[in-house]
Amino acid sequence: MAENIIFTLNGEKVEAEAGMTIWEVANGRGLKIPHLCYTPAPGYRPDGNCRACMVEIEGERILAASCLREPENGMVVTTNNARAENARKMVMELLLADQPAQEVAHDKSSHLWDMAAFEGIQASRFPKRDEGRIPLLDDSHVAMRVNLDACIQCNLCVQACREVQVNDVIGMSGRGITVIRPLIWPIRWARPLVLRAANACRLVRPAP
Repeated sequence: MAENIIFTLNGEKVEAEAGMTIWEVANGRGLKIPHLCYTPAPGYRPDGNCRACMVEIEGERILAASCLREPENGMVVTTNNARAENARKMVMELLLADQPAQEVAHDKSSHLWDMAAFEGIQASRFPKRDEGRIPLLDDSHVAMRVNLDACIQCNLCVQACREVQVNDVIGMSGRGITVIRPLIWPIRWARPLVLRAANACRLVRPAP
């Protein structure tokens, strides 16, 4: 059995089981670090692609995604200094730039808006994408409506469908600002599977 890890978290010596991430250790101690592309629900793995959970590790040049990074003996981790907090706020502002305003959001109480409120961000100072580049509603399937204008490409819905429900009927397509989330099976095959998977996708996604 692997020995526990001892490291410093926000100035305190803490002990963690081998294999735990910094986010899991912090969360277990009541420290709240924002997260969007990761959920602690069973069956989901961290991707680290939203960068909303960044923390500082002493001696390292760049910030680390706490949902992915495992602590090591002697490591010094800080979640609450200006550098880490400002980086997380910047991520939230960039994500909100392309969101419908909260008062007209598809889901005003979504996890994304909860995390934005936690960071003290209500709106973004950055410009929205050009009108013609904003994806439209995808209601091409009877079982699923996707508000593509609110998608932050966290990939959780794809994990829910592909790895948790093991249906593999949706995926990501395109690059950069052209990324969309389409059905990847023909509709006549996908329909019964999507009917089962749609609820898992709906429950796990952080954006409206």
